[in-house]
Amino acid sequence: MSIQSTELVAAAPQSDQLRVFGSSASFDLAQRMAKALTTSSLVPKEYKDNMGNALIALELSARVNASPLMVMQNLDIIHGRPSWRSQFIIAAINTCGRFSPLRFRFEGIEGKDDWGCRACAIEKASGEELQGPLVTIKIAKDEGWYSRNGSKWQTLPELMLRYRSAAFFGRLYAPELLMGIQTSEEVIDLDPSEFRRVDNDADPFGPKHNAFDMPEADTSGEDVEHDEDGVINEEEDAAEDDKKPAKNTKAKKADKAEDADEGAGESSDEAPEETEEPQQKSAEDAFAMGD
Repeated sequence: MSIQSTELVAAAPQSDQLRVFGSSASFDLAQRMAKALTTSSLVPKEYKDNMGNALIALELSARVNASPLMVMQNLDIIHGRPSWRSQFIIAAINTCGRFSPLRFRFEGIEGKDDWGCRACAIEKASGEELQGPLVTIKIAKDEGWYSRNGSKWQTLPELMLRYRSAAFFGRLYAPELLMGIQTSEEVIDLDPSEFRRVDNDADPFGPKHNAFDMPEADTSGEDVEHDEDGVINEEEDAAEDDKKPAKNTKAKKADKAEDADEGAGESSDEAPEETEEPQQKSAEDAFAMGD
């Protein structure tokens, strides 16, 4: 009993250290480990000088009981999503200790649409044979995997059938190993229209409904009182509306005054023309009388 208790006590700290977010002590240890990994030239570029990605890789490696370097080398980022390589999933299932090594059983006629593969394994606890879903060429065509431009389903159909059937087996019987993460091949086979890159500068509410638009600043020079929340209440808003017609009335009066001045100027210019004719007539009359 004493030996077993000692072993359990010794194993507990090791488990805590592997869990990155288990405690502050394990998190500090994980940061030191991540710093060492990010400076290595053997890790993929997604982890170079990136402490956050390295910490996530350490957490995943603890959950799947795999080497951190193995996780880093088999976790791809496609369309912004993390994805496992199919080889890693097969290795994780084979080494988890719950199943016998995966075996692949082909059905149908090679070269036909009904040709397919299913992954099988023996559950060690019960001795029962577990069979994964059957994946066929017809399914690949119906799902659009086969017709995709540059698809490996056309050049390496047997390998792709094995990879996809292994992923389905793991998702069905060992979801804790995949943790909801799809395989790289599955993500690549998805329709690109299902992925939409969001532009941070784009308006998510449309040009007419921008939640981030601020009201225009008041340039009239008048102070407007706000309530305690900084919002103009209805009475103040109505008062602002009353001020606007007054400003418009003043502008109209100024326009009328300008029109009146222009009219007066025109009448003064035309006045001499109206008096020329009487003066001319009086001169003619005087000349006639002199005759």
